[in-house]
Amino acid sequence: MGQSLDDIQARGWIDIAVYEDFPPWSWEEDGEPMGVDVALGRIIAESLGVAPRFTFVTAGETLDDDLRNHVWKGPVVNGRASNVMLHVPYDSDYACRVEQVVFTGRYFDTHLAIAYRRDAYPEDPPVPAYFRFDTVAVENDSLADFHLSSIGAGMLRANIRRYPSTPAAMQALARGETKAAMGPLHELEWGLTSGLAVHSPPLPGLSRGAWTLGAAVRHSWRPLAYAVGDAVTAAVEDGRLAAIFEAHGLSWTPPAD
Repeated sequence: MGQSLDDIQARGWIDIAVYEDFPPWSWEEDGEPMGVDVALGRIIAESLGVAPRFTFVTAGETLDDDLRNHVWKGPVVNGRASNVMLHVPYDSDYACRVEQVVFTGRYFDTHLAIAYRRDAYPEDPPVPAYFRFDTVAVENDSLADFHLSSIGAGMLRANIRRYPSTPAAMQALARGETKAAMGPLHELEWGLTSGLAVHSPPLPGLSRGAWTLGAAVRHSWRPLAYAVGDAVTAAVEDGRLAAIFEAHGLSWTPPAD
């Protein structure tokens, strides 16, 4: 599965797995790959001296499923693993457990945040306790959904409105169907329109509301993993990553050391 760095450079292209229909990170528009992760993929390919080819993949039930299907083994039917996968959450304990994958190229940090209607909260931005009385939109079965549903033995559940994705939740907020929306910061920022704002309040009771994103490569192709890591690190250090986020209207927090 996969190819060595020498093989990739000899054939002239690299296969990069990104999630489908996942703005602002990766999506297709009139057949053209778009998004932050796509822009980073092009930087990686350029650094290796090859052309990028993007494989849009569907998220599985778990991260283990995604890494098995798209990094180290390949789908059971009609498919093969990509050379690199982007937008992979990094956790040191998890990385030690999943021996089939090299986690590399960390390129930004993100966290849960709350978007809200300015007219609904003209003075103080909302915190989760407000949703005992006010409606809030979330992606169904997401971290935001689980967190809000767990507060006060479920006292907020009646006011939680669930949508297929965080962008859909933000569209509902813009339409006035809810007063707030909760989800990953950058997906909220992507959906901001006139009259909406976003902030990052403390979230008591949430064991982990922030995480780092990076790339994944099959363990047997470590020279490729090192080259991908070097390309991403260079883009972080010289400002190209920050510029990509700015071009998409997003804030950027460099990955923690």
